[in-house]
Amino acid sequence: MPRAALFDMDRTLVRKETASLYVKYQRRLGEASLGDQVKVLFWVAQYTLGVIDVEDVAGRVVGQLKGSREGLLEGRCEAWFRELVLPHVSEAGRRAVRAHRERGDVVAIVTGASRYATWPLARHLGIDHVVTTEFEVDVRGMFTGRFIDPLCYGEGKVARTRRLAGELGFSLAEATFYSDSITDLPLLEAVHEPVVVNPDPRLRRVAARRGWRVERW
Repeated sequence: MPRAALFDMDRTLVRKETASLYVKYQRRLGEASLGDQVKVLFWVAQYTLGVIDVEDVAGRVVGQLKGSREGLLEGRCEAWFRELVLPHVSEAGRRAVRAHRERGDVVAIVTGASRYATWPLARHLGIDHVVTTEFEVDVRGMFTGRFIDPLCYGEGKVARTRRLAGELGFSLAEATFYSDSITDLPLLEAVHEPVVVNPDPRLRRVAARRGWRVERW
């Protein structure tokens, strides 16, 4: 049975919150206001504290895409990644991914972000698998304005990762997971080796109590 190395994206493989970077990109294009940027920063703060109503926020975000073409967002995220995300990709994260690939481990990014935001990073790092929040798309390739349950968040992240494990033949009980966030506690508890990277205050305390490895990337 193969071993797996699972990596969170925001503040782990990427040192910044990608949602904040995306609204910054939208502002450069004249598609978002200062108020939009402040709203996203507020959501990021709530996420960090683990007090966000994630389904409400996800519903608002994907609702704004209703009627737009999936391919447009894919192209937009490729350009956004090159311009604003790539400079913040962690060098330590690159080394960790490379080490697991050289050992022959299954490597995946597991994130609450969408696959449109995640695949550019995965391709850049040579990662073949992503576990993400999924947006519903109709037969015409247009967003319906709905997400597909479960969201890749909390227990939903565990459920979606178990699906990948079933498809690829690895066990979560033998996997390693790297994350910064207390919201990822369910998946950190499900794996063999939880690695805490750039932890938020609550996760730092949990890691100290449980003797988990803590790294600064």
